[in-house]
Amino acid sequence: MDIKQKTPHINVDYFEDLTRELPSPEPQSVEAIGDKIKKLREDKGLSLDELSKMTGFDVELLDQIEKKEVQPQLGTIIRLSKALDSAFSRVVSGVGNKLYSITRKTEQKAVSRSTSRKDKKQLYMYKSLAPEVHGRHMESLIVQLEEKRTDEQSVHEGEEFIYVLEGVVELTIGDDQFDLEPGDSVYYLSTTPHLVAGKGGKATILAVVYGG
Repeated sequence: MDIKQKTPHINVDYFEDLTRELPSPEPQSVEAIGDKIKKLREDKGLSLDELSKMTGFDVELLDQIEKKEVQPQLGTIIRLSKALDSAFSRVVSGVGNKLYSITRKTEQKAVSRSTSRKDKKQLYMYKSLAPEVHGRHMESLIVQLEEKRTDEQSVHEGEEFIYVLEGVVELTIGDDQFDLEPGDSVYYLSTTPHLVAGKGGKATILAVVYGG
């Protein structure tokens, strides 16, 4: 049966305000991650070469991230935040100053994007749902996935939960591959090589990421 003809497991219209096209990220929100990485590195008195040895990322990639020429994927941010003794959530969306956070559908926070290392093609865009909570260990995101543009799998510490809101998601995890439709979900340890992308076009997911 054609996937597009199947009836979704949920009422997708309910998520209309979540899944509609994410706006293009403002330069400030895109640049913030590179700026944060650079500041954290300099505050610790580390050179790019030293950070490279600590993370396994080559100096060229680290330099491109700090110059905002490459927008790091979430797995890359987790590894960098670990090496820099900083919370993953702080690098992604800030420290926060509240005990709890209620995010209305009209209040979803700044959009950022991630690109591939080799050709710098956009892989996905995301916005944080609860950046105001201080001391949080998880990051909840609405992510718009592009159709598969790379075979680079991600491996890092932590855990991830993904719930498909719209479109079809192609999930490669280890040697296995799955197609996930609206209403489907997956939970996995991020130490397992994984790659998530849209299939047959863009897809939108709710992702909860724990940096470990």
